[in-house]
Amino acid sequence: MFYAPVIFSSIGMADTALVNTAIVGAVNVIATLVAVALVDRAGRRPLFLFGGAQMAASQVALAALLGAFFRDSSAAASLPRPVGVAVIAVVCAFVAAFAFSWGPLGWLVPAEVQPLETRSVGQSINVSVNFLLTALMGQVFVSLLCALRWGIFLFFAGWVAAMTAFVFFLVPETRGVPIEEMRLLWASHPFWRRFVPADEARAGGVEDGEGEEVALSLAKK
Repeated sequence: MFYAPVIFSSIGMADTALVNTAIVGAVNVIATLVAVALVDRAGRRPLFLFGGAQMAASQVALAALLGAFFRDSSAAASLPRPVGVAVIAVVCAFVAAFAFSWGPLGWLVPAEVQPLETRSVGQSINVSVNFLLTALMGQVFVSLLCALRWGIFLFFAGWVAAMTAFVFFLVPETRGVPIEEMRLLWASHPFWRRFVPADEARAGGVEDGEGEEVALSLAKK
């Protein structure tokens, strides 16, 4: 988003860099509206996982396209039109995937998974880390692009794969679960229940062994 014109110019698309950036921005807006329409129908985890898979695949495809064309210094300064169109399509696929999944859900889910007692603190940490890392990425991206060239997209694909795996194994589905009952999800999760005291599930009148059943019923709503 910050350096779209720089990216397009650096791969030989300087003449259409601003137009391509406008196209990417339009895709971002449209896909965000898709997220608004689907988030309470499809659920958080499916959007996270599908979006992450599409993002990683787009990064790998972009690296493959640019790596194949710029594999040696004798490559032409500008991409052939078919390759340029493919690059724009892959970039739009990545931006669309981010906009309907990790973009909005990165703000929504951290607020949902916190119980009322720690929600304000947890969300403030989430916002601070998000802004700090965004600022850091804005500072180092151009240097990484110059150093890694097309390999930078494989670098990011690895991080996307890691964070998608994190959601798959460690993030519960929060659709339809009231914040007051969020402790039941943590108490019944295969991993996090070892860190949540058993009395957390009983605090709301849930007996031993019933936390998982109640949590699953809430998650299915």
